[in-house]
Amino acid sequence: MNTRLTRALSSVAFALAVLCGLAFLGTAVTHMLDDGAVCVETGFWANASLPDDLPIGAGVEASSSATRLCQDSPSVGQRAADLGGQLPWLLFASLALLLFHRLLKAVLLQGPFTDAVAQRLSVLGWFVAAGTPLAGLVVGWSQSWLSASMAPVIGSGPTVTGPQALVLAGLAAVIMGKIMREGVRMREDLEGTI
Repeated sequence: MNTRLTRALSSVAFALAVLCGLAFLGTAVTHMLDDGAVCVETGFWANASLPDDLPIGAGVEASSSATRLCQDSPSVGQRAADLGGQLPWLLFASLALLLFHRLLKAVLLQGPFTDAVAQRLSVLGWFVAAGTPLAGLVVGWSQSWLSASMAPVIGSGPTVTGPQALVLAGLAAVIMGKIMREGVRMREDLEGTI
């Protein structure tokens, strides 16, 4: 096992987790204090032919194709919903990288084939498998609500966005964690009989 590479990877994962956490906090604070316009992309009218009078709320500007809506003086709820399109993935990335860092620390301290490593791999896998659709749902719901607050006729409902293939990677990590845990138990049983 190359401990130098594992130690470097652990340090990089921790640094990236801290950077994602700082980006999460910085984005939240600066965006809530900003008094600029809030915009949202919507595909609701993408294939429709619309008259000149679009059914949009007061103070909302629509692009010529009506797929981009902007509110010049957004409410606190609209600004928070706009943040809901950015923050969940930053928080998810930060927490996943922290869990990965903890996994690598356990590998460095105890070796790769231990119960602690298997358990941390399973925890990371469950977090990724459950957190990916949850973050995607929060982003989709936020964008849907923001669109509906600017153009009340939009009724497409929330969607799940983001890289949903990560669910498979998370489930693979859970399975690998279970396999490793069984391997550790078998090794302990073998050592106990010798």
